[in-house]
Amino acid sequence: MRGIPLFDFKQKVNYKNEILAGLTVAMTMIPESLSFAIFAGLAPLTGLYAAFIMGLVTAVLGGRPGMVSGGAGATVVVMVALIASHGVEYLFAAVLLAGIIQILVGVFKLGKFVRLIPEPVMYGFLNGLAVIIFMAQVDQFKVLNNGEMVWLQGEQLWSMLGLVALTILVVFIAPKITKAVPASLIAIVVVFALVMAFGIPTKSVRDIAQIDGSFPPFHIPQIPFNLETLYIIFPYALVMASVGLIESLLTLTIVDEITDTRGDSNRECVAQGAANMANGLFTGMGGCAMIAQTFVNLNAGSRARLSAIIGSLTILFIILFGSSVIERIPMAALVGVMMMVAITTFKWGTFGILNKMPKSDVFVCVLVAVITVLLHNLALAVLAGVVISALVFAWDNAKMIRARKTTDVNGVKHYHIHGPLFFGSASAFVEKFDYNDDPDRVIIHFAESRIVDMSALEALKKVQDRYDKINKTVYLESVNDDGRRLIEKSEIKFRFYPPVNNA
Repeated sequence: MRGIPLFDFKQKVNYKNEILAGLTVAMTMIPESLSFAIFAGLAPLTGLYAAFIMGLVTAVLGGRPGMVSGGAGATVVVMVALIASHGVEYLFAAVLLAGIIQILVGVFKLGKFVRLIPEPVMYGFLNGLAVIIFMAQVDQFKVLNNGEMVWLQGEQLWSMLGLVALTILVVFIAPKITKAVPASLIAIVVVFALVMAFGIPTKSVRDIAQIDGSFPPFHIPQIPFNLETLYIIFPYALVMASVGLIESLLTLTIVDEITDTRGDSNRECVAQGAANMANGLFTGMGGCAMIAQTFVNLNAGSRARLSAIIGSLTILFIILFGSSVIERIPMAALVGVMMMVAITTFKWGTFGILNKMPKSDVFVCVLVAVITVLLHNLALAVLAGVVISALVFAWDNAKMIRARKTTDVNGVKHYHIHGPLFFGSASAFVEKFDYNDDPDRVIIHFAESRIVDMSALEALKKVQDRYDKINKTVYLESVNDDGRRLIEKSEIKFRFYPPVNNA
């Protein structure tokens, strides 16, 4: 792996933007990390440790400057059943194993397969994610009362609504006045100051959890190291590794588009794996890239690694020294910032191009968004979108197979094949030939076609066998190198034209 530069964008690093962006990211990550940890039945500090470790390791080692990683809900949801059935020690072991799997994916350069994700899947993913982010903020309008979550009422509700609206307004207006300071950070400071100055009763970070603590302790998971333990944790680790990489590599692709630069997907896989291994050894709940916080980071002007490093170190500083101040930040300010993130994340242009997109793309886009929103399962949503897109592509290509027929002066019949020969087009290919009416010699040309898979080889064998049965000879001509290698591996005997060294 090549050297790891701290700043590897071509443009000069703006240190002011990076520092302010990092502070803003830290403010938005704290309540989210706490919420995810509490949701999973973990100690609140487990979520903050994950935010610190994931953010720092991936910022330094990752393949995408500008990305932010932390204790993400997408990966924590996978682990809830394991935590409930076997406890937190098995969680740490599963996170450690998930990290090893992710590193192997990067080492074997499998991260490049994220390029196979079609644009409609990306649109559906982003739109579904925007809805999830927005609805998660709506949940902040609830408080715990006698063990049950109930909606805020009266003065608390109206003050929360007013402060959220003020935050959104500041985020919207601030860039028109100055871009020297991130709009999100300005909004948080303004609302915080207003609440402190006028003593406005409103929900704050301390209503979620207390966040003071110590440096993440080194801790080897206290579990039996045997095959039975591996049998328990491996399925969870595999799913967590997959979900984490899908979300991380999708985020990397989106940042590539926004910044018009190219990240290294395999390096990012290794970085995510290293971060999760560190989580497993330092009592963190694990995680992956956080697309909402990444957008906050980019919108704040970050284009280098420094902001994510600042953000993670800020979280550590708050754990060690600054909890008493941070716990007083109004949740309304953070909710308003995240709502603006949801609004900007949503691809509003989707509505304008729906009537211009193929119906299959529209269906994939909507399906991915619906699965993302209803199941909160980003990996399943993306997988479903990719599979359906692949099937549509296969169907469309299957209909493209055709044959142009000619007969030369020597009475030899030529079939010039156009379109790929693969499992989708194999049946149609076999029916293209006039077996009984053709002359004794037939040549099938593949200059405008490709032999793709075993189904293609089986189709060719059927054609050859039919001609052989009626004592006619068929040859293959202009088969490319990939097709010839496929034929050689199959050990099926075909005749090539010109008929030199053919049996």
